Amino acid sequence: MGFQCGIVGLPNVGKSTLFNALTASAGAEAANYPFCTVEPNSGRVAVPDDRLKVIASLAKSKNIVPAQLEFVDIAGLVKGASQGEGLGNQFLGHIREVAAVAHVLRCFEGDEVTHISGRVDPLADAEVVETELLLADLQSLERRKDPLIKKSRGGDTEAKAMLNLVERATLLLQEGQPARAMEISHAETRLYKEMQLLSSKPVMYVCNVDEDSAAKGNALSAKVAEKAAAENAACVIVSAEIEAEVALLDDPEEKREFLASLGLNRTGLERIILAGYELLQLITYFTAGPKESRAWTIPRVTKAVDAAGVIHTDFARGFICAETIGYEDYVKHQGEQGAKGAGRMLQEGRDYVVKDGDVLLFRFNV
Repeated sequence: MGFQCGIVGLPNVGKSTLFNALTASAGAEAANYPFCTVEPNSGRVAVPDDRLKVIASLAKSKNIVPAQLEFVDIAGLVKGASQGEGLGNQFLGHIREVAAVAHVLRCFEGDEVTHISGRVDPLADAEVVETELLLADLQSLERRKDPLIKKSRGGDTEAKAMLNLVERATLLLQEGQPARAMEISHAETRLYKEMQLLSSKPVMYVCNVDEDSAAKGNALSAKVAEKAAAENAACVIVSAEIEAEVALLDDPEEKREFLASLGLNRTGLERIILAGYELLQLITYFTAGPKESRAWTIPRVTKAVDAAGVIHTDFARGFICAETIGYEDYVKHQGEQGAKGAGRMLQEGRDYVVKDGDVLLFRFNV
């Protein structure tokens, strides 16, 4: 599994159209009226990685199993959602479950699609959604406060630490800053995550532009890019219309030619995935053999023993060593045997930090 990304935004910004295109499914009804998405739809897509095909070819694998990314299409939020307006807290709760948020913003003009506020202003749209997340977080923190005060007075050290975090987070949110802007120490990480604040989620702004602006963006997407840069957030320019057309093409070469004609070298899906991996600091390692070659997604700083546990807990429990080959060496020496013969297969212990592109073979004994 890669990661789970929630698609959020105001109604009628192109969320469901984008979701359908990205997952090449009709799971979410794309209609020109608010709240066409009543239940969160989810769809998994393969993470494109040309390295996996090369590895599989060299390993003569029967099957290729790519990493997967799960998109969750969450219904459009509106002003007052934290107070139950529109579809309310039900959908704020869905955001709590995802690893990252893809915030779709309308960056195209035109009267053929109704805008809920009657004007196209992606920064104002972003502010509406962000404000609702902040207000929901403030409500959540307020509910936590009194019980923590009581426990702290009783000498509960963890409650004191949590209360400190709650008070700091409250001040930040009251200043209009999201929880992800909060500075925390390594020791506070676990408690911070336990707060499950909606505004703590890493954000990727997805600028939905018209077809003519897909390659370079436009004035509206430029404003969003500036906002993203100021927040250290990701920003991706996508045309949901183009993605819908690409999804209908089965032939890879036909897709490449179509994209090239528009000045694009990657689909929106690929750009969203790459931005998401960077945002969440994720990397990919591979396992390869005659049966299958498979891609695995892990956090950037992951030790070999924990990478083994991603495959199966027994691999971590009985970990002996990881036999590692860098991707470049795997290709240069034409696979495992060639790399081994050239002395490029190395035995690493449990504390070895896995690198992006490593081809790993775990030795374990349970």
